[in-house]
Amino acid sequence: MIRLALALLLCLSAPALAAPEAIVAGLSQNRVSITADFDGTEILIYGAVKRDAPAPQGPMEVIVTVEGPATTLTIRKKERRAGIWINTEAVHIDAAPSFYAVATTGPLDRILSDTEDLRYRVSPARAIRAIGLTSEAADPAGFVDALMRIRFDEDRFRLQQGTVEFVEDTLFRADVLLPANLTEGEYKVRIMLTRDGKVIDSQERVVGVRKEGLERFLNNLAHQMPLLYGLLSLALAGLAGWGASAAFTMLRR
Repeated sequence: MIRLALALLLCLSAPALAAPEAIVAGLSQNRVSITADFDGTEILIYGAVKRDAPAPQGPMEVIVTVEGPATTLTIRKKERRAGIWINTEAVHIDAAPSFYAVATTGPLDRILSDTEDLRYRVSPARAIRAIGLTSEAADPAGFVDALMRIRFDEDRFRLQQGTVEFVEDTLFRADVLLPANLTEGEYKVRIMLTRDGKVIDSQERVVGVRKEGLERFLNNLAHQMPLLYGLLSLALAGLAGWGASAAFTMLRR
């Protein structure tokens, strides 16, 4: 009898424990092909908020992140000593996204608490995991700041605050531009709903980025048969030099 009562209590409380608001989202494309004339593309992230009950009090916000494949990096600091520039300190970054964009409905520090940022790694600084700091580095955080500054200057990192359109706390859309210098791999798209600085629901999608056509053939050739790739490169360079010499000879005549 006690077990039956507990089972009935759990069944009755299950709807109350379910998330009152959930994301229903989609992407304009889930695959990007890098070809010879590729100069970047734009991804549209759209969706709606599904509710099984009236919306709670407080404004709702939307955060969208697009994260490229992570790579291992070593950041070195150069100093001039005895008239020569040499590497003095270094910090090893265990995983740094090759591309990272954040789009929000408002200021990130207002719509997401520090605790939730640490948990979900939303801000660009949190998305970088720095480990193995060398003992010579007096200011390891400065190295991470330098990496972020370089990535922002290269347009590989973006913080687009207030660019997500949110209509009547129901429909939303965000446009994220992917640059031409993309790294091949899977790009993770996250959509998060926040209220009072806390994430109440999140959803993930994946966009595949890969080279196609001649670019993919040359990339595979360079990695799988580097000797043949080098010989072909030398042959093409020699052929191009001979062609240019022959053309100039004909023009002089």
